[in-house]
Amino acid sequence: MTETSQASPPTPLTEPREGVPLVVNTESGLRRAAEALANGSGPAAVDAERASGYRYGQRAFLVQVRREGAGTWLIDPEAFEDLKPIDEALRGVEWILHAATQDLPCLADVGMHPDALFDTELAARIAGLPRVGLGAVVESLLGLALAKEHSAADWSKRPLPKPWLTYAALDVEILVDLRAELAELLEADGKLSFALEEFEAIRLAGSPAPRQDPWRRLSGLHGLRDRRQLAAARELWYERESLAENRDVAPGRIIPDKSIVAAAKTMPATVPALLNTPGFHGRAASKEAPRWIRALNAARNTEDLPPMQVSSNSPPPPRVWAEKNPDAAARLNTAKPRLTRKAEELNMPLENLLTPDFLRRISWHPPQPIDPDTIAAALRELGAREWQVRLTSPIITVAFLDPEPQGK
Repeated sequence: MTETSQASPPTPLTEPREGVPLVVNTESGLRRAAEALANGSGPAAVDAERASGYRYGQRAFLVQVRREGAGTWLIDPEAFEDLKPIDEALRGVEWILHAATQDLPCLADVGMHPDALFDTELAARIAGLPRVGLGAVVESLLGLALAKEHSAADWSKRPLPKPWLTYAALDVEILVDLRAELAELLEADGKLSFALEEFEAIRLAGSPAPRQDPWRRLSGLHGLRDRRQLAAARELWYERESLAENRDVAPGRIIPDKSIVAAAKTMPATVPALLNTPGFHGRAASKEAPRWIRALNAARNTEDLPPMQVSSNSPPPPRVWAEKNPDAAARLNTAKPRLTRKAEELNMPLENLLTPDFLRRISWHPPQPIDPDTIAAALRELGAREWQVRLTSPIITVAFLDPEPQGK
């Protein structure tokens, strides 16, 4: 199917073809699902629903799988130790997901790992579609209107309302058709091999390493001015994290980030002073006040004060390059526009042609000597895929060897 005309309104997709499936939450049901999926044909459409903002962590509270000849299965992972029977049923089968990096970690947590992958969101980016959300891509390529009103719902709720189950079933019902349309677009533009390399890189990437100093992601942390305040924010963050994990509640529902920053900024020493701190509020602000005071006291007494800034091997922001390293600025400012033109020629975003951080790093500290082989090797070491290396290394090499003079 070609891209739907703007004059033709999309057809609302309101009901699954075979009706709304029952949720699988028994061992016998899981065995039936696994058997049906193993006997199906073609790729499997897979999706997962989380309860971000409601429960602690990012685990799946519903897993949806559809395969030709097997129908759609909605599975409650909370009812089982893991979903390895489903994983085994899909050995050797390509999985179709939309924005796979969002769902693969929680699927891995329940024992599900694809042997092959097709990511419809990433495919849409590489194909050059202007909007890549699932609803937008479905409307553009299939002429269907897919409702997305339950995407941010509390999927830990039991029983799940029927409208939510309808939404969940429809999310996987259209993925096989969507994959076919996107593959056709990519093939026609000579970009299918690029996409397949990207999918395989995602599949093999595994879970990201734990973030160093995760408390530094607190919103508003930049408002703290000394190391003692940072220590207070750190202690409060870890205390909130422990409480949230114990209660299985999203941390922000205990006390919001701005409450932590407000308390860290003033460091009140008593419960009344804490509760009178402007900005310190939340469901557990008063009930757990002694807990927060203990955390503040720990920060007040610790000698383990965190640095204001974390050392990094990343280059500085490009806005200061002209002053700090004008040669690097010239390399970056010559290469980036040329890569942008190449991305436009390929009809894809620049960031998909080459990760911007890769270009910044290689511009700041290029290999020596600069030639096609050393540039290609440096890009590979950073994590660029072969198709990206093949297309970008000649452009970068020429730009680095003869950077354009920079205006004053």
